[in-house]
Formats: sequence, C-alpha cells, structure tokens
Amino acid sequence: MRIAKFRHQGVVQAGVVTVDAATVDGATAPRGTVQPVRQTLAALVHGEAPEPVGAALDLTEVELLAPLTADCRGLLCVGINYLEHQQESAEVFEANVPEHPIVFFKTPSAVADPDADLVLDDAVSERFDWEVELGVVIGRGGRNIPADEAGAHIFGYTVVNDVTARDVQHRHKQWHLGKNVDAATPVGPWVVTADELGFPPVVDVALTVNGVEKQRANTKQMIFGIAELIAVMSRYVALRPGDVLATGTPSGVGFTRQPPEFLRAGDLVIASIDGVGALRTRVRSAAAATA
Repeated sequence: MRIAKFRHQGVVQAGVVTVDAATVDGATAPRGTVQPVRQTLAALVHGEAPEPVGAALDLTEVELLAPLTADCRGLLCVGINYLEHQQESAEVFEANVPEHPIVFFKTPSAVADPDADLVLDDAVSERFDWEVELGVVIGRGGRNIPADEAGAHIFGYTVVNDVTARDVQHRHKQWHLGKNVDAATPVGPWVVTADELGFPPVVDVALTVNGVEKQRANTKQMIFGIAELIAVMSRYVALRPGDVLATGTPSGVGFTRQPPEFLRAGDLVIASIDGVGALRTRVRSAAAATA
C-alpha cells in the first residue's frame, strides 16, 4: 500500500495511492489516483487501517507533500554506508571504512516536498550534490531495539535525495550546515508500507540527472544493514513513530567525479527506488524563484 500526504484545494490530507508503476523513467511522470482517507498520516503510521472518504483524485489534481508526520523531528541519516561510496570519497578526503555507523541529523526545515522545485541559492553554495537514499519510516518506537526485532518496528519506506552543499560541508568539517540547507532535501513521493517489500528490503536505488544515470546500487551492498542501524540508533535515541532513517547513498555522487559535477538550474533529477517510487525534482535558482 502506498500512503501519501497531499494538499487539495488548500486542505492537507492523507490518502492511498494507486499508480501504474512504482518507478518512472526520465520522460514519463507517475500517473494514478489518490483515495483520500479519514486518518492523518500520523494515525496511519500508528497502525490505524485507512478508511476511505470521498472520491479518488487524479495525482495531477493534488500537490504531493513530504510524507512526514506533523510532529516528525527530522531525519536520522547515515553517512558512508556503501563500500564503493567510501572508496570514491576516500580519494577526495579522508574517509575510512567506518567501524560503526556515522549518524547525523536533518531538521524538518531541510525537507522539501516531492512536487516542489528544488530552489538552490548560489549565494549559499555553488556545489550542491545529489545523494539517493532509501528512507525507513518507523511505525513502532522504542529504546534498545534488538536487531532481530527491527523489522517489526518499520511502517514503510520512502525515497530521500540527501542534497548536500559540499563546499559548506567541507569548510565547516562537521556536516550539519552542509546537510541542512533549508528545503533542499526532497522526500517522498509517498510511503510504501513494509509488507510490500519484505524485510530486509533488497531493492535497487538509482539516480539520474537530465536522463543520465549517475548512481545505481542495491541495498544489499550497505555496510550496515537496516536492522543494525535501528539497533544502534535506538541504543542512544528513543525512536518514535514517524521517525525517518535515511540509510546512506551509493557511489556516483558529483563531488567525486572527474571533473566534479554539481546541480545547476534547469536540471531534472530523478531519485528512484524499485518498489517504492521516484522523486522527480526540477532545479531552479533562487534568483529565478523570486523573479
């Protein structure tokens, strides 16, 4: 089941999405409908069964919003979690194979809606980079969750594009500022419930820029699997329903390429995960957005 958060005629709602395909290519937009339900996204994450209300709406009639609960505290993110990404990063800056998960935090203000343009300000950074990631939505919270019980705590999965200001990230050493530029991290387009993918999910993650593939890998290539990430994070932080864990990006990011590549106004970025969906993001400059 695909659960979306959307705005229709000025009202924010939750709904069940039916689409023709889970992912799309660079030329085809997702098509389908969303059936509004009485529950909020938070209620659905807490385990309430969806109760339909009203007629189904075409996806072109609604504005999809990032599928985060209203009280979501942000994204718990993992860095350097694919070996080939570690290897490409090590050529640019010191990045050893981590012995333990590298965890950082994205605030809610960093999140962008899946239907919104990605407005990037050259005055903030000239090196905005892409990072496709599988997002894990927690359905049942807890502390000290054993790895072998982690699957029971997952509500579903979404797509995250962890857009990063590389010059800011490297300038300040600690990652927070470069990873938390306002409205620069698209999340969505919806949440696919955990029963659709099994546990642990073995799915391809990929990203294209203007139709050219930049990233492709499979979640089985993660250094730290989802169960271990949940066990480690919950040892220190009580996980809550609605928390989103971004599980790391594979190789192919822009700053490691020769010559380096970064996002520019007009680019179309598609971050996709098999069985989950695709984020289609058009990049705009801040100057164009205010013109």
